[in-house]
Amino acid sequence: MPPTRAVPRLLPLLSLLSAAPLGCLVSRAQYQDCLTGAAGARAEADARQKTDAARLQDLQQRLAAAEESLQERDTKLSELSTAAHNLQAQLDEATAMNEQLRGELSRLGRDVDKVLADRGTLAKALDDAKARLEELRKAQAVAEEEAGVFRDFAQRFKSLIDAGQLRIDSRRGRLVMSVNGDLLFDEGRAELRAAGKGAVMEIARALEAAAPPRSGRRFVVTAHADEEPQPKAHHFKSSWELTAARAIAVVDYLVSLRVPPEQLTAAAAGRFDPLRPGDSPEARAGNRRVEIAMVSPAAE
Repeated sequence: MPPTRAVPRLLPLLSLLSAAPLGCLVSRAQYQDCLTGAAGARAEADARQKTDAARLQDLQQRLAAAEESLQERDTKLSELSTAAHNLQAQLDEATAMNEQLRGELSRLGRDVDKVLADRGTLAKALDDAKARLEELRKAQAVAEEEAGVFRDFAQRFKSLIDAGQLRIDSRRGRLVMSVNGDLLFDEGRAELRAAGKGAVMEIARALEAAAPPRSGRRFVVTAHADEEPQPKAHHFKSSWELTAARAIAVVDYLVSLRVPPEQLTAAAAGRFDPLRPGDSPEARAGNRRVEIAMVSPAAE
């Protein structure tokens, strides 16, 4: 910058020179003073110039720093604007999800009464299913036990089965041994034959093995007749009386062989429960029979 403040100090020197007559010389002392003043003014002007230059440089640095700070502020503002935009998008998404959840919750709330009612129905159905399952398990256990008894009977009476004198099968859900009536009784009679007593003895052993005292099993002894009218000489008015007498005879003999009487029941079917339809000799012979049915406690 120009040394503006040094000008006033040069004015006395210029005035002195302009006031002196041409051809006159100023004194050396005056000249020296003027030079000294001019040099001081020059030095002061240089110092001020350096000071002003330093201040200018400082202001330029501050301006650059302010511009840099302004740039950083603009960058941060841009970042904040982007973040605000992202946050608004997230807020919009959360709001939409909240509305969806409100709708779902409202639907679930409407269904809660139905769910509670269905729960009671399902609980009862589950209890019923458990009870039914328990019944089926018991029935299965009984069936497995009866299958074992069936196999044992089949092995014990193989000779009679092979000879056609005895059958083992299932009738009305019960394991049944069907013994040929002609093996046990003479025609029109209710007294056991000798061969019949031997067969009943084998049956008694099988019943004892199949029904121990605490098993709860019972046996129903049912006598059956054929369609042939019974001779009056045998003192039986009907097939009812004949089959009743035969059933009692078998039960009495089983009791004499130590089969517990509480496990036995005598029954008469007369001629009204034929095993084979028709009046052929083979059919009538098959219908003359004594059946011993095993009754399990679970089946009653």
